Amino acid sequence: MIYLQLFWSFLQIGLFSFGGGYAALPLIQGQIVDRHGWLAMAEFTDLITISQMTPGPIAINAATFVGIKIAGPAGAAAATLGCVLPSCVIATVLARLYLKYRTMSLLQGVLGSLRPAVVAMIASAGVSILITAFWGEAVIAFAATNWVMAALFALSVFLLLKCKLDPILVMVLAGVLKLASAAAGL
Repeated sequence: MIYLQLFWSFLQIGLFSFGGGYAALPLIQGQIVDRHGWLAMAEFTDLITISQMTPGPIAINAATFVGIKIAGPAGAAAATLGCVLPSCVIATVLARLYLKYRTMSLLQGVLGSLRPAVVAMIASAGVSILITAFWGEAVIAFAATNWVMAALFALSVFLLLKCKLDPILVMVLAGVLKLASAAAGL
């Protein structure tokens, strides 16, 4: 039964995650944290971090991770298949339709109208992750702010946007700085 639950949950994620991996984050969170309770929010944040450090799309990495955690390798296969199957079918159908009707203004209008919704989904996922990183799973309170994490976030944004450093280097640097702050007792 758990294999069917994993397959069905990630089939829904794969079916409705328009806009790519970041846009899928609220859907993934809704299924694995809120609906089924397979992961806590802190574990979900760790999952996103791990998914960013490993090759492949976030949703597929999440499906594999959750499947292994919940039901072992067979669970990983069921969750990953559920996540991938809708994309394969939809991409094949859309590619055929797009090639046939790509000059149609109605199609261009529909694609343009989906962009704001995708941006909103990405922003929603980002805010959820920021809240967990800065305040944990507790109610947001200024006094409870994890200032080390807030400083690492600000430094990372600065290094990525202003200094144009490689994202992998920024991730390694943030990890080293977090370890150093933990060793210093901050």
